[in-house]
Amino acid sequence: MRRAVALAARGLGATSPNPVVGCVVLDADGRTAGEGHHERAGGPHAEIHALRAAGERARGGTAVVTLEPCNHTGRTGPCAQALVDAGIARVVYAVGDPNPSATGGSRTLRDAGVDVAAGLLEDEAATGNAAWLTSIRLGRPHVTWKYAATLDGRIAAADRSSRWITSAESRADVHRLRAESDAVVVGSGTVTADDPHLAVRDVPVAVQPLRVAVDTHATAVRDGARILDDAAPALVAIAQDAPEPEWAAGSPAKLLRLPRAAGGLDVTALLAALHARDIRSVLIEGGPTLAGAFVAAGAVDRVVGYLAPVLLGSGPAALGDAGISTLSAALRLELTESIRIGPDLRLTAVPAVPASNSKEH
Repeated sequence: MRRAVALAARGLGATSPNPVVGCVVLDADGRTAGEGHHERAGGPHAEIHALRAAGERARGGTAVVTLEPCNHTGRTGPCAQALVDAGIARVVYAVGDPNPSATGGSRTLRDAGVDVAAGLLEDEAATGNAAWLTSIRLGRPHVTWKYAATLDGRIAAADRSSRWITSAESRADVHRLRAESDAVVVGSGTVTADDPHLAVRDVPVAVQPLRVAVDTHATAVRDGARILDDAAPALVAIAQDAPEPEWAAGSPAKLLRLPRAAGGLDVTALLAALHARDIRSVLIEGGPTLAGAFVAAGAVDRVVGYLAPVLLGSGPAALGDAGISTLSAALRLELTESIRIGPDLRLTAVPAVPASNSKEH
């Protein structure tokens, strides 16, 4: 199953709106006969790749899959039936399929006489498929807030200079994060200060994410902005009552009008609009104001912080007003990973689950 989880990760950023899935087929003697992963939306599912690789060795064998085999016909056929037709004797999967249009694969398998076991390495597989699971369960994209800061939490110096706080290695790692995301979002402050491009560089065969600029007043994104080029798709979100921006007539970028909220645009409406565009994972790369708005809306599912061994003592902090006025209301996080990236430290954390909501063991 750990091999299947690793295979599934190869599809990150390329399968939306579908999940990432990995599969290993063992022959009747328990030896690996075939493996595969879901490579792109509309293409064969992981089980099909693995069965094709296994051939006749699949008969009487075991399929180990990160997600319950699907039970519906869409752009591809039902994987549960494909496993039955291949003569698979046993299926072990990690996560049950919560999608009401696809669930029921385990029942189909059992009805055909296949031995089925569920829940093996469920947490690991669910973490790898967090974007899709969030979209199914909450009806919005999974949101990662990424920031780079000094050890004392500053994202820029007092004069607003910020290039470069972190190392080249950390910046390269950010491109990996972008490549695994369906959309990258920045706010008007970042557009004005940095004129970011936001496309993925130096990641082989990466699917370019949708570049999104939140420009409430339609004044930050101007003609010639790097985000308006044709290197990757782009979307600029402005307020419903904002004037039509000059660039809109001749740019390949799309314009999205959204309702206002306190201090900017409605985060919930933005995420709903992105979800309707089949965006399942969002990377927030904006500054403290945008990050604060997402935290205040309860819409941050993961935090990835790159901390450089640098001190500034003044300058803007990583997170702006998030609607938290007292320590008791703080958003508590669970640290899930700590790793060196060049001279920097990359920390990954997710909102802590209250004890009352945690799983019983």
